[in-house]
Amino acid sequence: MVPADKLQQITARFEYLEAQMAQGGSDIARLGKEYADMRPVVEQIEKYRRLMADIEAAKAMLEDPEMKQLAAEELEELQAQVPELEAALQLSLLPKDEADKRPAILEIRPGTGGDEAALFAGDLLRMYQRYAEARGWTFNILEQSLSELGGIKELVAHVKGENVFARLKFESGVHRVQRVPETESGGRIHTSAATVAVLPEAEDVDIEVDAGDIRIDTMRASGSGGQHVNTTDSAVRITHLPTGIIVTSSEKSQHRNREIAMQVLKSRLYDLERQRVADERSAHRASQVGSGDRSERIRTYNFPQGRMTDHRINLTLYKLDQVMAGDLDEVIDALTADAQATLLAEMS
Repeated sequence: MVPADKLQQITARFEYLEAQMAQGGSDIARLGKEYADMRPVVEQIEKYRRLMADIEAAKAMLEDPEMKQLAAEELEELQAQVPELEAALQLSLLPKDEADKRPAILEIRPGTGGDEAALFAGDLLRMYQRYAEARGWTFNILEQSLSELGGIKELVAHVKGENVFARLKFESGVHRVQRVPETESGGRIHTSAATVAVLPEAEDVDIEVDAGDIRIDTMRASGSGGQHVNTTDSAVRITHLPTGIIVTSSEKSQHRNREIAMQVLKSRLYDLERQRVADERSAHRASQVGSGDRSERIRTYNFPQGRMTDHRINLTLYKLDQVMAGDLDEVIDALTADAQATLLAEMS
């Protein structure tokens, strides 16, 4: 269990923040954020302390012959609550990913498999759109390029809502599909793939892009599938010279395109920095969940057998239709629980 002195340190810090906020000052916004982040932890600590106090009181009552039987029954009920409350307390103390509450940039691109891979990328797009809709999020497509058959050649979207990155961050990686393509007349099962990248949206304080590190080019925008050619040079391409990252946006407004492209660029640079820090911290860790490796095959969607398998946690669900319709909570909950279990093991 968590040492009592550590719990005391947490509550002391919380009380200090409360006193500082009461005095006001220019730093109140930063203190308020830390205070709000600590409140659920302190509430969990108080629940645990109340339970421990009730247990000690029940033990004391055992000395009274008239109250012994009642106290024994109460003590049994109270002690049965300890494991669940201890587990909840440990979870509340886990290191928080400060990006969990942020919106996300979602990128989908076809991998191996030609036209079928592009069609599968389109299926993944619709899966995430339905999931976002079910959770009440907003899903805005920033950049989209379609194949001749209506698949996705490239997709960049902005997803905004409650705990978006926390729910989607485990989706990064290679998604593999096994099915008979619509373009296959012989009925043979093909294997194709698409890559998904989920990046936490960067804030201005996270990344500062030096004007000398980027090159901005304008070009003619085109609509889906190369149609509806725009006669003005409104599309924007930003190249980040130090990393070679290239971002494009081709909405009708050049000003808006610059905003979108810079937003995506900052999110990619922020993600690179997060990956660098995570790699340093986890140099000796074998955990795969949430590694963010874009080349890692994370999931297989087998249409003939109606199953989805997440290879990181060996989870297989025979409900592929529901999954493709946006019912992702079961797999995301399992991935989150696995990541929490890993953190708990490291903490202990």
